Amino acid sequence: MSQFFQIHPDNPQPRLVRQAVEIMRNGGVIAYPTDSAYALGCLIGEKKAVDRIRSIRHLDDKHNFTLVCRDLSELAIYAQVNNSQYRLIKSATPGPYTFILKGTREVPRRLMHPKRRTIGIRVPECAIVNALLAELDAPIMSTTLQLPADEQPMTDAYDIRQILESQLDLVIDGGYRDGDPTTVVSLLNETPEILREGKGDIRLFSA
Repeated sequence: MSQFFQIHPDNPQPRLVRQAVEIMRNGGVIAYPTDSAYALGCLIGEKKAVDRIRSIRHLDDKHNFTLVCRDLSELAIYAQVNNSQYRLIKSATPGPYTFILKGTREVPRRLMHPKRRTIGIRVPECAIVNALLAELDAPIMSTTLQLPADEQPMTDAYDIRQILESQLDLVIDGGYRDGDPTTVVSLLNETPEILREGKGDIRLFSA
């Protein structure tokens, strides 16, 4: 049975943030709120935790996982970013965008697309996520919490606890989310490609 923390969306309680990070450091899988919907997260190097997330969401090895980062300097450790890509990402972050980029050697190969070696990178605008990342001092390996039979991500922590409490180590209740997914932008080519239009404004990527 998972633990259930109610963390204030604007002023996260340090004690609960520390406990949540300790759960991840011990190999746990958490459900947590972002600036779009709820997500599943774990530490980047925890293979068993990643496998549990794959099982919950019925994901194959072609799924692009996302690394949730604190800032652009951390992002550049895990993704290959040139100057034009950096400027573009800087103009859109923090915010509800996921960028598809070539991963670096710092990213375990099992987390990247098996052929393209790509990874999703995200710098969200969310006080709870920022507090978790600051305490963790590392990215969160993440994917949107959308169950296989659902067309939309999960938006309510109490629903998540009711459905998934036996499969998670922690559910963080940070309030109801609007459910709009992130806008996914591929930066693999010279011209940005919108792979999914979501909450983030796509006009930032217009020519």
